[in-house]
Amino acid sequence: MKKFALVSISLMAFLTFSCKNDQKNSSENDHLQATSDPAEMFRPSFHFTPEEHWMNDPNGMFYLDGTYHLYYQYYPEGNVWGPMHWGHATTKDLINWEHQDIALKPDEKGYIFSGSAVVDLENTSGFGNDSIPPVIAMFTYHDPEGEKAGDIDYQSQAIAYSNDSGYTWTKYQDNPVIPNPGLKDFRDPKMLRDTINDQWLMVLSANDRSFFYASENLKDWKKISEFGLNTGAHNGVWECPDFFPMKVEGSDEIKWVLIQSLNPGGYNGGSGTQYFVGDFDGKQFTPEKNMQNLEEKHPFWIDFGRDNYAGVTWSNLPGNRVLFMGWMSNWLYAQEVPTEKWRSSMTIPRDLILKKEDSVYQIYSEPFREFKNYRKQISVKNSGESNFVVSTDTGDFLQNQFTFELPLKDRKKVNFALTSKSGDTLQFGLDIPSKQFFVDRSKSGMVNFKDNFSGERSTAPRLIDSETLKVNFITDRTSIEIFYDNGRTVMTEIFFPEKPYDSFAILEEGLKPQNLKVYDVRMKLSKKEPQ
Repeated sequence: MKKFALVSISLMAFLTFSCKNDQKNSSENDHLQATSDPAEMFRPSFHFTPEEHWMNDPNGMFYLDGTYHLYYQYYPEGNVWGPMHWGHATTKDLINWEHQDIALKPDEKGYIFSGSAVVDLENTSGFGNDSIPPVIAMFTYHDPEGEKAGDIDYQSQAIAYSNDSGYTWTKYQDNPVIPNPGLKDFRDPKMLRDTINDQWLMVLSANDRSFFYASENLKDWKKISEFGLNTGAHNGVWECPDFFPMKVEGSDEIKWVLIQSLNPGGYNGGSGTQYFVGDFDGKQFTPEKNMQNLEEKHPFWIDFGRDNYAGVTWSNLPGNRVLFMGWMSNWLYAQEVPTEKWRSSMTIPRDLILKKEDSVYQIYSEPFREFKNYRKQISVKNSGESNFVVSTDTGDFLQNQFTFELPLKDRKKVNFALTSKSGDTLQFGLDIPSKQFFVDRSKSGMVNFKDNFSGERSTAPRLIDSETLKVNFITDRTSIEIFYDNGRTVMTEIFFPEKPYDSFAILEEGLKPQNLKVYDVRMKLSKKEPQ
């Protein structure tokens, strides 16, 4: 089986910015070095990317025997969208990935669109053998000939099974298992084992709503309900749903969560992912009263930034863990971003937490808990006179995490800036009176490849009233993932600076961060660093 060690690629070719303190960095900080290869100019170090060619939605994610499997929409013959395959990668630690052979390829029934995978522990499907449980994938067949002919029923749901833990697959001979009911957009099935009601469940997107199905054997499916026609954002087609129970933090209460992406119609335009919390009786999902009849600009989004789309969770995780990852791009400009050899990254995995505050159920997001084992605290020095400006001995902030708190009393705004020596600047922060976070990438570097890339700045609501702002953000060469207020409001944005950002500033006179910690993110595990 052909495998490519992504970390080896990183050590040889990642991070192509100008050289800086090379000998010191490699020995002391495991800081990835520069390369002169223009094909690798914007490749991140610890976010998943395809080795080459086009990638979009994460698919079929499951965990088995210590290995996390990621499949993804993949076109192996070009760097823009094309006939979809399922690419495949695996990881033991969620930060070092191995590329695997393509898992599913198009055939006479069509392209292989998005879907999911589950581990059939009790072999309810009958596809397994005596040694290991089968893994069952469900995906959408997209018939390009039917679409070209003007048909509306060109998408259907099919399954495949694996008896070697997800490395090779056999398509079911009786596909499709769910024919098209006469809908143009009928796709992206997400399966789960509903242990509460002792059934297999599946949710898929049907143009402007979600359809729910149940099964006993993963082959025969019955539609049981619909949801979503009159609530939430609808300025686009609903896509890539996910559905699962979650325990409310600090209690034994169980609620069901429906994650629902749509494109366009995201909070800041283009692609976006909203969520709903409610109850499920085994057939019907009923959202909380405050999530019924939601308007387009409602506050329940997994991520308010422009670049987190089609995210779903891993299946078969131990315990009650809910681990999420999304495609770190936006259909507004994904095919024009200035990478040539490869296009698109995934977000870092994120732990989702459900909290109940003042009778409102809200999803919080945090960087996956193992992330702290791959960072080393570094020293920074304040060189600002009237405002706070820091740099580091590593020479740049290519792959870092910042955590700090800011007192907001008597302040009107907070402006942060990541800046390079070439003058590229990414600004983000908070307008305090309006309780609006923002990201402004209009001067962040290369922005002219698409008119709507820089455009208006992104915004997001602040959803708590504390006079202390907690900030946690992660940079990886061409992206920032910001977790405000312990992950209540999250914003993810990509950018393409001409040179690396090498300073961080708070652009408000006299305002200094409290409990500031800056970490360099490394590819090697260390359990000796401060937590």
